[in-house]
Order: sequence, then structure tokens, then C-alpha cells
Amino acid sequence: MKSNGSIIIPTMRYKDAPAAIDWLCKAFGFEKHLVVPGENGTIAHAQLSFGNSMIMLGSERDGEYDKLVKSPKDLDGINTQSAYIIVEEIDEHYQRAIDAGAEITIEIKDEDYGGRVYSCLDPEGYLWNFGSYNPWTE
Repeated sequence: MKSNGSIIIPTMRYKDAPAAIDWLCKAFGFEKHLVVPGENGTIAHAQLSFGNSMIMLGSERDGEYDKLVKSPKDLDGINTQSAYIIVEEIDEHYQRAIDAGAEITIEIKDEDYGGRVYSCLDPEGYLWNFGSYNPWTE
């Protein structure tokens, strides 16, 4: 394992994974690390990096793993977990997300414990939390 790589990697399935990849890169600043195309315009597997962290995603399909995972669209918009991502330039990141069409669910604000935080939904309803608070250095 790379010494600077994260060892917890969130994974998700998207109904339109190619569009999700483009949007996540544009709105949040993820970078394509690996994208493996599937059949009929789907994504078999993708790895997007953000700093020294990563998410993995792919298109929804009928597989063993997919029987255990549902997207928020399949659950009336409910998320059962969400990621918190540390961003140094939080105000600029917030504006970038808005410019890309993110649905802001919790407006950017200063927190009592330190840092600034906001939450938003991506086009398929996944909840994302971004903040300048870094628990590793506070």
C-alpha cells in the first residue's frame, strides 16, 4: 500500500456513472485515477482521487454486490451514510459546487468546534459534506 494513500475508500453505484464522474470532477475537484468502461456506455469500475483519498464507483448493475447497495434515488432520497471531506479553501469549494449545480442542504457556516462546513447533494442524491476543519491537526 502507498504510504500516503487512504485505507478507507467509500464506494457507490450510480445510475449514470459516466455523468456522475464528470460532475464529481467539475463540482468537487475529484480527479480520474482509473476509469474502466463497461458495456453499453456504463462504467465497470472507476477510481476518483481527492488529495491522498479516493472514492470508487461504478454503474448500477445486477451483481452480488449490487443486491446489497442502493442509491438514494432508490430510497426516496435517503442516505444511510455520507463522507466528510477536508478542503482548505472551503469558500471557493462551496462556490464551485454551487456553480456546478449542487443542491446545498446545509449552508456554509462556522462551526463551534472549528472550521467552516457545508453539505450538498450530487445529481443522484448522494450527500456530501465538505469542511475546513481537520480533526487530524486540531
